[in-house]
Amino acid sequence: MVKHLENSADFTKEIEKGFILVDFYTEWCGPCKMLAPVLEEIDYIDVLKIDADKFMDLAQKFGIMSVPTLCFFKDGELKERVIGYKNADEIKELYQKISGN
Repeated sequence: MVKHLENSADFTKEIEKGFILVDFYTEWCGPCKMLAPVLEEIDYIDVLKIDADKFMDLAQKFGIMSVPTLCFFKDGELKERVIGYKNADEIKELYQKISGN
């Protein structure tokens, strides 16, 4: 399921339980637009999309310098971070590496 962050105060609540894939993106980013349909197809991990222009506080907190940046969280802890477009197979491979599934 893909969800868009509505309020930066909700961020911690959104990532605190289970595996969550956070997609830092911007509306003007070409690779981000290419990644969006890939994320919509993922059914094995919840996806939280965060507009880095809108939520600059979170982008700064996580040192986001390039978009898209994908951050894999488990129970609120950042486990992996990758920059740039990734296809569905690459994302699944990263998830399996992190989760052990």
